Amino acid sequence: MQIQENISLKPYNTFAIDVTAKYFSSFTSTDELAELFLFDEAKRTLPVLILGGGSNILFTQNYNGLVAKNELKGITLIKENAEHNYVKCAAGENWHAFVMHCIDNNYAGLENLSLIPGNVGASPMQNIGAYGVEIKDVFYELEAWDTKDRKLVNFSKSDCEFGYRESVFKHKYKSRFVITSVTFQLNKKPVFNTSYGAIQEELQKMQVAEPSIKAISQAVINIRQSKLPDPKVIGNAGSFFKNPTIKNAQFEQLKTSFPGIVGYTVNSEQVKVAAGWLIEHCNWKSYRKGDAGCHAKQALVLVNYDNAKGDEILTLSTEIMNSVEKKFGIILEREVNII
Repeated sequence: MQIQENISLKPYNTFAIDVTAKYFSSFTSTDELAELFLFDEAKRTLPVLILGGGSNILFTQNYNGLVAKNELKGITLIKENAEHNYVKCAAGENWHAFVMHCIDNNYAGLENLSLIPGNVGASPMQNIGAYGVEIKDVFYELEAWDTKDRKLVNFSKSDCEFGYRESVFKHKYKSRFVITSVTFQLNKKPVFNTSYGAIQEELQKMQVAEPSIKAISQAVINIRQSKLPDPKVIGNAGSFFKNPTIKNAQFEQLKTSFPGIVGYTVNSEQVKVAAGWLIEHCNWKSYRKGDAGCHAKQALVLVNYDNAKGDEILTLSTEIMNSVEKKFGIILEREVNII
């Protein structure tokens, strides 16, 4: 294990923000992870940032601490029964590669989550979701290293307290636990979820008569590629804002002024509103100031066209939030972690 000094983090975040870490290292085992925290102890109050795929983070300044890149690897079928396969995946594995591995092995349940950027370790932290499926729907358990008690701890689904893009690891236990592996409960007999978004329409374009997990995965990939920028080409972190949830009465009132407003029923009292629609109808879509902008095909995605600074992206996000609140009376919440 080698600890480097003054390392650029530009290659390690999908926004491609060029900031520097005072110290940088990676770990491929829990023993190496423990060693890194001994280094932290030697440096007294040095902050530590665990970095996965760097796909849900916006750096606004240099990091005056230790950045530790999670490179834990391995995928194992740990058990099975008549209905399910239980697949354990190390946190440092690429998420989309893991989804493809599951599809190749006929492990069903993750197909709607194809092509989401990032690593497996971030999936329960964010309770990532897309096209009607969230991690909590397929989650079984995870292992995490406790930086305080310096040992591995198991978390069940209830322990994680999953919510919309939320878990205990984002607030209650922020910075205390390092997720090392996640185990998923995947179906032997697929349960297809094609009603959300444009999946059904895309399957028809693909001339798929009988759905399969592979066909649904490809449909999701096609949809995402058609409207979301590739971080390798244009710096971005995917959806920058959460879709806000409002009361039915407020939604019905908004519909009188904005008949085209897009929302999805959550329950008898709440509606989840499409944040991208709100942002687009505040005329931010395709907006650009310097190298910071709002993507031309999806207003929910903020982008770094070349050399934008993190605080420029952050300022733009604040301006968008203010305009949405002024026009619709809805407060947007950032999904991306600000550092």
